[in-house]
This record gives sequence, structure tokens and C-alpha cells, in this order.
Amino acid sequence: MSDLLSRVVVPVASEADASATAAAIAAYDAEVGDVTLVYVVEKAGGAVDKAGVEQREAAAREAFDTFDAALPDVNIDRRIVYDTDILDGILSVAGDVGATAIAFTPRDGGRFVRMLTGDVSLRLVTDADRPVVSLPRPTDDDESPKDE
Repeated sequence: MSDLLSRVVVPVASEADASATAAAIAAYDAEVGDVTLVYVVEKAGGAVDKAGVEQREAAAREAFDTFDAALPDVNIDRRIVYDTDILDGILSVAGDVGATAIAFTPRDGGRFVRMLTGDVSLRLVTDADRPVVSLPRPTDDDESPKDE
């Protein structure tokens, strides 16, 4: 197994995101060691939060369960983090677990949406303190890379 993927942090934002990320990992038939899934509940920092904590925690559990079901042979740890900045939450977990890399699939969204949301994907790739693996989202008409 490559040391790069021996202890991977995988941020997930939703059930669909977890499914796409697990599918992308599976498509490359990569030998992955320990995986720490992280779901960041973005706190408003004094303002009213976008959704209730219970609702967000339920969404995190659904995302975790979806990822687990797609990759049943992978050793998975689950973390829900509360932070005012999504990137800080992800990097905090990566530091806590001694992650060798962070792997994710960028979410869809146009330039305007990325501008409004702070483009977490770009910040993750440019500001992370460890390697970041950006996985392409598999599509139905794509051939799996392991089949080539």
C-alpha cells in the first residue's frame, strides 16, 4: 500500500457527495488504509445557523452510512466537526488523526456559486498542509479506470 493513502481524511457534505466519493475511490481500485470521514457543520459564528444541529447530525450519519455501504472492506472512522470555516474543520481533523492525505470529489457549482461559498475545493487544494487528492466524479457513461 502506498504511504500516501495509508491514513486518508475524506470530507463529505451530503449523502450524494459521500456516494460519489466512495464510487470514485472504488473506480480506481486504490488500496486505501484507514479512512476518517469528516462532516463539517458550519456554525454561523454568532448569527442564526442555517439548519438545526440535529438535522445536520442526521445528514452526517446518512452520508457516513452511504460511504460505509459502498466500501464495506475499508476501516472507517466518523467525525462530525463544528466550525465557522469548513476548511479549518477538515484540516483540524486531518491534523488530529495524522492524515497522510485528504481525498475528495469537488462538488458541482458554477463560478458564481463558488464565489459565494468561498470555493472550499480551491482553498483545500491550495491551503492544505498535506497532500490533497481530487477525485473525478464517476459518470454512467465513463469507463472505470481499472478496466482500461
